[in-house]
Amino acid sequence: MAAGSGVARRCWRSGVGLARAVRGVCGSGRVTAALRAEELAERLRKSEEQQREIPKDPTQRWLRELAALSQQLQQVHPNVLAKILRQRTVYQNEEIVVIDKPYGLPVHGGPGIKNCIADVLPILAKMLENMKAEPLHLCHRLDKETTGVMVLARSKEAAEKIRLLFKTRQVEKIYWAIVLGDPDPVEGVVEIPIVEKEVQSHQSHYKMTLAPNYRLCPEDGKVMKIRKNRNAERAVTRFRRLASASACSLLELQPITGVKHQIRVHLAYGLGCPILGDHKYSHWSKLAPQKLPELTLRRLKLEQSKARHLPLHLHAHRLCLPLGQPLDFVCKLPLFFQKTLRKLELDIPKD
Repeated sequence: MAAGSGVARRCWRSGVGLARAVRGVCGSGRVTAALRAEELAERLRKSEEQQREIPKDPTQRWLRELAALSQQLQQVHPNVLAKILRQRTVYQNEEIVVIDKPYGLPVHGGPGIKNCIADVLPILAKMLENMKAEPLHLCHRLDKETTGVMVLARSKEAAEKIRLLFKTRQVEKIYWAIVLGDPDPVEGVVEIPIVEKEVQSHQSHYKMTLAPNYRLCPEDGKVMKIRKNRNAERAVTRFRRLASASACSLLELQPITGVKHQIRVHLAYGLGCPILGDHKYSHWSKLAPQKLPELTLRRLKLEQSKARHLPLHLHAHRLCLPLGQPLDFVCKLPLFFQKTLRKLELDIPKD
């Protein structure tokens, strides 16, 4: 009995799960009298070895490393996470701290989230200043999968001042994204309201989507004004193509407004060019991995069955904050984003 419980604890710690190990040994899922703890332990050992095995293919290794990084950020002690954020500090003065947000780290907590930026702000403040430092304050948000420039405030007063700058659209934000396809036109403005709706499918869920004020008349093709959705928010995004290759494009984006998932929705549903790795907004009625063009798969040396592992390629590249004199912050592209650009042969223009 003691041996069996010890094996169960090992299964739990390894993340494999006792139930999975039992199903693998028994086939039918029914535990028979012939099942011995030694057999279970042997199967578990082999499973652990397979999980530790490093893929030979560079692309598969790269994707696994990125997934492991996200998991590690959720598992580390809050002090360790705060230290990581301190190392990623790009600027600080008496009012603000600017960090380069890593991939896979949520800003706020929620179901299933162990670590988030908001929870470690008191620790980060002490690391940057002293043990009596007031906790840092959030001024804006970035999605869990979005990387790049993020501003924190040292006081409530500074936070309120900066939030007002965001609300009154005085903060210039520039994002870079790799998208599927080529936008037509290559430069312009998407100005379509956005609303949150429930998706009716075998797995009901909520998504942001477009709520246009106009539509084309099916009879004569003329533009018709339609009734506004009172729950929709005004959303405006400027875009400009920087490069195009391998059935993908590199876009520079400037969100004028700040609606939830605005860039992702405008690109996917407004321009028909979803962000590479955006599995949520590549479909409407289903939760499924993004379907990639054959040319893109070849350049990435990736099989479609592995596309679900692709990360979201959206980076908060630059932010200009008018605090007295304008403060201009730039965060370099993360390594995974740079690798994808090279694989897809998307050249960043020097200007």
